[in-house]
Amino acid sequence: MNAPANLFTDGKAYERLMGRWSQIAGAKFLDWLAPPKGLHWIDVGCGNGAFTEVLLARAAPAAVTGIDPSDGQIDYARTRPGTKLAQFRVGDAQALPFADNSFDAASMALVITFLSDPAKAAREMARVVKPGGIVATYMWEFPDGFPIRPLAAAMKSLGLGEPARPNVEASHRDAMQTYWRDAGLQAVDTTVIRIRVAFADFDDFWDSSTVPVGPSGKALADMMPATREQLKAKLREQLPIAPNGSIAYEAFANAVKGRVPANR
Repeated sequence: MNAPANLFTDGKAYERLMGRWSQIAGAKFLDWLAPPKGLHWIDVGCGNGAFTEVLLARAAPAAVTGIDPSDGQIDYARTRPGTKLAQFRVGDAQALPFADNSFDAASMALVITFLSDPAKAAREMARVVKPGGIVATYMWEFPDGFPIRPLAAAMKSLGLGEPARPNVEASHRDAMQTYWRDAGLQAVDTTVIRIRVAFADFDDFWDSSTVPVGPSGKALADMMPATREQLKAKLREQLPIAPNGSIAYEAFANAVKGRVPANR
């Protein structure tokens, strides 16, 4: 299955949690891809349209089709001011509802660790892209590169365990490279995308990092109030809080790109 729809049902909440970081990383991702203008793109696992909006703004595509398993995310994506030129539909990254050679390029932003079969998704993207076309993805590296990793670290230190994701190993560069090569893609290359994550103060960090979406949000929603207070206290100890109360640290994502063989 694609990123589980029941983990990401609220597009507005996801925007607070991850949208801004996705867009910063997405801009760097597109700079690295340096795609030509006027391409027909498929944005696989488009979520609430955060990356789709960046794609439309920076890559000057002829058309973009976003696909995601969550109706709620798709509904939010359609409301974004910068996605008016995109089309959205509900669907599965591992069974794309399109014919072979339907697009010039395929992107997949912050999805691969939520897939039960990342290799199948890579093959599907390669299938629907025309010969010579681009297929690429990026994903926060787990656990060290995730923008809200202090939350998981604090939970672990309290013996609460870490929120589970189906395929954490898929976030690593060597795994991504293997998926892409096994999908028959050529000129496969990888990079690391580094961004600065910043919060105005502790409340900003807490309010945006604990929205009820994703594995962390679902785990927090099930916590007893006393446990949540323990977690907040632990975070105040562990976070890099500056004298003015602000919080900043680095997050990083791995990315891979390849091309569909010209003589497929």
